[in-house]
Amino acid sequence: MKLPIFIADAFTARAFRGNPAAVCLLENKLDEDMHQKIAREMNLSETAFIRKLHPTDDFTQKNTNSTLTFVTLSGELKAKRADDDIILDLPLYPAHPQDFHEVEDVIKTAIGDTLVQDIRYSPDTRKLLVRLSDTYDRSFLENLKVNTETLPQVEKTGKVKGLILTLKGQSGGQTQGFDFYSRYFAPWFGVAEDPVTGSAHTVLSSYWSQELGKTEMRALQCSCRGGELGISLCPDGRVNLRGGAAIVLEGTLTA
Repeated sequence: MKLPIFIADAFTARAFRGNPAAVCLLENKLDEDMHQKIAREMNLSETAFIRKLHPTDDFTQKNTNSTLTFVTLSGELKAKRADDDIILDLPLYPAHPQDFHEVEDVIKTAIGDTLVQDIRYSPDTRKLLVRLSDTYDRSFLENLKVNTETLPQVEKTGKVKGLILTLKGQSGGQTQGFDFYSRYFAPWFGVAEDPVTGSAHTVLSSYWSQELGKTEMRALQCSCRGGELGISLCPDGRVNLRGGAAIVLEGTLTA
């Protein structure tokens, strides 16, 4: 079996940045076990499988659909082109005030005595949002050593499944142009740190829109790879995340 496969870096216009994902083109339906084997072989955060709806469809024809719908474990994900970018249409999740003492062990384990300005929790996504003090700058967040190894042992209740660290954008110098910064960690799912995280921004967008009084924002996820997102809150309670994509590999998977 030979399958066309691609690796694309999302939320970036440059190779080797952003969030790498594999895309596999299927002539015929595969069983779930083979999907998982291919995904493990790719060893990336996401592997998408594109299958023909009809036997006469041809992958080489130009796709004329303005919007593509992907079926995921989190529901349907719609994506559409906008010039050279791609826009993801996602739900917007509120983050509620969280008592520090209830999550103190998680925060202290992850970032020690780093100053914290605000703590929010999203029950819909089970993500804990920790806003660092405004006295810190982007470089502090980028260089912060975060201990994620023992977090699954510290938090075993199932309440928290993802940790978002975020910081308000600051004007001037290299930080100009971004409304907020973030990093995301999900060791509960075996992900020490995710390069760029769409699901985290469904929570971040809700929080920072309220804090800044804006519905249009630019965000930077400060992982080692880094990724930039354009954010637009919609009247229907959803959010559009906009970003570039760079194809870095085209090949054939032999199985």
